[in-house]
Amino acid sequence: MTYDVIVIGIGGMGSAAAWHLARRGRRVLGLERYDIPHAMGSSHGTSRIIRLPYYEDPAYVPLLRRAYALWRELEAASGREILVITGSIDASPEEDPLFQGALASARLHALPHEVLSGAELNDRFPGYRLPSDHRAVYQAEGGLVASERAIVAHVEAAQAHGADIHAREQVLGWSAAPGNDGVVVTTDRGRYTAERLVLAAGAWMADLVPALAEVAVPERQVLAWLQPRRPELFGPDRFPVFNLQVEEGRYYGLPVYDVPGFKFGRYHHRGETSRADDLRREPDAEDEQLLRAFGERYFPNGSGETMALRTCMFTNTPDEHFILDLHPDHPQVVLASPCSGHGYKFCSVVGEVIADLATGDSATRHEIGFLRADRPALRSSRTAVAA
Repeated sequence: MTYDVIVIGIGGMGSAAAWHLARRGRRVLGLERYDIPHAMGSSHGTSRIIRLPYYEDPAYVPLLRRAYALWRELEAASGREILVITGSIDASPEEDPLFQGALASARLHALPHEVLSGAELNDRFPGYRLPSDHRAVYQAEGGLVASERAIVAHVEAAQAHGADIHAREQVLGWSAAPGNDGVVVTTDRGRYTAERLVLAAGAWMADLVPALAEVAVPERQVLAWLQPRRPELFGPDRFPVFNLQVEEGRYYGLPVYDVPGFKFGRYHHRGETSRADDLRREPDAEDEQLLRAFGERYFPNGSGETMALRTCMFTNTPDEHFILDLHPDHPQVVLASPCSGHGYKFCSVVGEVIADLATGDSATRHEIGFLRADRPALRSSRTAVAA
């Protein structure tokens, strides 16, 4: 069967791309190896942080503003709660790049914000117990995105516009005709042709584009949900999402939402990398102890009994920025992701960018130059991106 666009990977990014393409009138096929949604990749675990004063790079802020608007559009289209506003905290020692970067981003983009000491933060949000000499940027528009619910909403919205979505169908390979003359995708169920192809396979990107192996590295990540000792301090109305640098490392967390526990994790957890299919899935006692030690020190009223431990994946680039670009040898192929552990909040707008790229508008209205595949940080890690 022939399509306008085939999307490989119907997780956060791919499901959003399928919706944006389908509502532009394109004949879309989405292919997903696992269930929709599933717990094998990077989008499960009920919730993901969204925050505006982006310390990673202020260039993300315009994309975030559009992401907020599109999450609200998806809520209206689906009738589901997708975006929950809690406020956000970016905190660290005052001289640390996390606090300084978040503050610079907020000032550059004129984001309403407050600067709080650790003591002031603890008084305002008593679920927290940060060192008094830490500094925090508080921004009222931060919150969480209901990640699995959003995938379902994107898929159903795409289907309502005529997209074909296939779950539990594994892609075995793809090929592109010379120039810009279409693609062929082979799966364990069939063979499909299309004018354009979107590769949004997350931790499996290097399996589809082997030259990405050095710049798209899967990493094991474990999240904990602990039962709060004082539940009234850890609901979305009293507990802002956080991005926190402490002496133990960089951590992130969210209020109780859908799972009966306060959720948090450590960036780059234990530094375990592997191919996606070889990733160790089951959390162990060392994972739990690493996370619990942090929780008990900085969120003691949140660190009761363990409610859940779940493994997911980061897929890291050398500079920890995304890859959003056309394939350098095959302009009919869009490369979308990996997102280095901070991409889910952007799924709504990345879907729009992907749709721009996959419909011939390589000059998307969104500024994504810093996410292109030919940037210096990626060129220094490999010679070329080629199928």
